[in-house]
Amino acid sequence: MSAAAARMIASKIGELPKPVLGLATGSTPIGMYAELVRLHNEEGLDFSNVTTFNLDEYCGLDAEDPRSYHWFMKEHLFSHVNLDPEKAHVPAGNSADPDGECARYERLIKEAGGIDLQVLGIGMNGHIGFNEPGSDPNSRTRVVRLAEQTIEVNRAKGGLNALPGYAISMGIGTIMEARQILLLANGAGKAEIIRRALTGPVTPDVPASLLQTHPNVVCMLDKPAASLLDLS
Repeated sequence: MSAAAARMIASKIGELPKPVLGLATGSTPIGMYAELVRLHNEEGLDFSNVTTFNLDEYCGLDAEDPRSYHWFMKEHLFSHVNLDPEKAHVPAGNSADPDGECARYERLIKEAGGIDLQVLGIGMNGHIGFNEPGSDPNSRTRVVRLAEQTIEVNRAKGGLNALPGYAISMGIGTIMEARQILLLANGAGKAEIIRRALTGPVTPDVPASLLQTHPNVVCMLDKPAASLLDLS
């Protein structure tokens, strides 16, 4: 799954003069980032013309905080490839003006020409980015309150003692404007929410189900995550 996802991103980088990528964090895309680093080191994948926008960042965390998604991206991708730091965008979670930061982020995406390929994971409750169940399908980048389940799952995965309860997240409306979306999921624990997202009713109660209305979505799953789908 990770290798296939990396190849898809590499193809997008190769076909566009100034590709704009939307990136995700969490455990699911780590293998994809490792493969992109390998492609850069061994096959010359060039990130010099790439612009990136991350989905989200925790409120109140400095970019050098190991819990932050700034840190995550530097650890897994940014510090290993020739991506211009000025073109690698992550919301400033420690901004003194969070609402202003959200507006700035939307403006930057627009100025870049929009997102060509947006990578998404999926939360156990169906969230995409940090758009929890009940999020407005037309929402833009904004400050969101995280569900307790989201905080606990992310804390456990990262081996962390505490995480903020709020984050800046691209909105569902922002995500849906991407020209192409790549949804990744792995593990049996994601099988039920993947089934609901891909084959259940389209509802804000399962934010990922709204992807059914997007014209260009590719879903890459490992076998356990796909185990409840009828693929016959």
